Amino acid sequence: MASVQFGQHAPARRVILHLSDTHLLAGDRLLGGRYDTAAHLRRTLAAAEATGVRPDAVVFTGDLTDLGEPDAYRALRGAVEPWAERLGAPVVWVAGNHDERPALRAGLLDAEATEEPVTGVWDLAGLRLIALDSTVPGWHHGDLDAGQLEWLRAELAEPAPLGTILALHHPPLPTHIPFFDILELRDQPGLAAAIAGTDVRAILAGHLHYSTSGTFAGVPVSVSAASCYTMDLARPADEVNGMDAGQSFHLVHVWDDTITHAVVPIVDAEPAEHFTPAWVARMAELSPEQRLEAFSRKR
Repeated sequence: MASVQFGQHAPARRVILHLSDTHLLAGDRLLGGRYDTAAHLRRTLAAAEATGVRPDAVVFTGDLTDLGEPDAYRALRGAVEPWAERLGAPVVWVAGNHDERPALRAGLLDAEATEEPVTGVWDLAGLRLIALDSTVPGWHHGDLDAGQLEWLRAELAEPAPLGTILALHHPPLPTHIPFFDILELRDQPGLAAAIAGTDVRAILAGHLHYSTSGTFAGVPVSVSAASCYTMDLARPADEVNGMDAGQSFHLVHVWDDTITHAVVPIVDAEPAEHFTPAWVARMAELSPEQRLEAFSRKR
């Protein structure tokens, strides 16, 4: 990861890889008879590793499998854990509406196969990451019950040195696509009350199968598109459907005073060769004034 500083901001304090909606099926079956979710996962992991980023954590914001099959969780773990070990990063598994809590807990967490919410807290050298479980067993819409909100308030009672990032599946945001309104996160006022006045700096989510962003209770929300398939938004809202294109993931960079969420498309495209490590090294040898002269002045 580049560590040179040419501008006002030093390198980010922490970096998170944010991926979502892998929707794996047991036996590498095609999702809906058309989407090769296992191949798309492999391609996503390879693209993330190719960035050269060595993240402080990798977060998967739910719908890890499509049907909650134990074999699908085993396949997911088998693909992700060796990759994450190479990156030197912990993996944060967030439950989605297509997941089943007992199989997820047993298959990914080596925990008791119960219907208890899949939650957790990670200390990323001062940056606190909290995973919430917005799933409702037996349903596809989202919610956070009173017990989970009480737990969240207790966790947030003491601020973390670099603040807190929340991760959940259902984003607390409106969407212009009608069918997603039926499957939205309910009791959003309860979540807003739980994080009011706390050190929550960002919320990561999935569920929508397209990248979007907004604010909730004054906190930025970033939704990562799916690795399996995405929504074709270049259609009228009531005709939006899935397409086998547009897959991406997010690079989350955390500074002291801001957090950015960069969308990284997974595409086959031939890049230009102008900016290289050698080019960066040449710029590093120049003074700030010389760099402006060399690169900023219009010719």
